Amino acid sequence: MAEQQTGGGRLPHPPAGRRRWTSFVAEERVDDKPVRGLHEQTNPRHRLRVEHDAHTLLIHLSDEDGDGWTTIAVDRATRHSAVTRHRRQADAARGAYDALYEQ
Repeated sequence: MAEQQTGGGRLPHPPAGRRRWTSFVAEERVDDKPVRGLHEQTNPRHRLRVEHDAHTLLIHLSDEDGDGWTTIAVDRATRHSAVTRHRRQADAARGAYDALYEQ
């Protein structure tokens, strides 16, 4: 999967029908370490993680099967954002961060 930024095109609306919204749930706590990740309750390979520093939020969302990542980088001061997909989480994070800020 090559690094790519998402386009601005709109997708077709999902089929109508009964939909139930759910939330991601926290991973099991190990020892006294803080929980750092969330996952879909019925699909633990579908994960979500958020990290930040003083300037940037990085929101990492795995593919449904866990084999790729979409990262959203958000500038905390302006709320400008950039989105990148890549096979590896670190590469998606680097791509989104680099797309957000001038080099």
